[in-house]
Amino acid sequence: MDFIDEKIEQYAYNHTEDEGALLRQLKEETYASLEIPQMLTDRIEGRFLNLLVKISGARRAVEVGTFSGYGTLSMAEALPDDGELFTCEIDPEAIAVARSYFDRSAHGKKIHLLEGDAQVSLARLAGPIDFAFIDADKANYLNYYQAILPKMRHGGLIAVDNVLWSGRVLHPMDDSDRAIAHFNDTVKRDPRVEHVFLTVRDGIYLLRVK
Repeated sequence: MDFIDEKIEQYAYNHTEDEGALLRQLKEETYASLEIPQMLTDRIEGRFLNLLVKISGARRAVEVGTFSGYGTLSMAEALPDDGELFTCEIDPEAIAVARSYFDRSAHGKKIHLLEGDAQVSLARLAGPIDFAFIDADKANYLNYYQAILPKMRHGGLIAVDNVLWSGRVLHPMDDSDRAIAHFNDTVKRDPRVEHVFLTVRDGIYLLRVK
């Protein structure tokens, strides 16, 4: 993500609420132990997701793409004590890190980690869902969206990450570029959702189910 001025990004980071010691430690371990650590949600987006869950009044949430669990814990923190967050992940190394931090968090009891193919996990998951966050393999974004949308409650929110794809959606060159561009165009035409395309970090498509 090299198309946002670093000084502007740092300014935004400095003016965003601190995420707390556990999430800071999780970030450090992610960068020290996992490949492609830049997949981490990080403070700005993590606090944004936290606020969205609170504002929406969500009780049941779904995440596609746990990675090391930073975004998962950010959302779980915002759920009520009896809330549930179902999060899908296929990478065993990322799962091991995420589980260790879920076990250490007071909000870990709200989290159900669904291991394996996310499309299989989503097919088994019952609705209604109040809030969903999609941040996984780009080729399947549309598949995840189509699996989740029918299970969303009316007025529920869906947030989709990396929809700017470092600006490559403007001139798609490879399969991932084209998948994201196609997803964006499809959502734009979908009459089932209200949509706003946000230039937060690498782009977030925020959708409200009609």
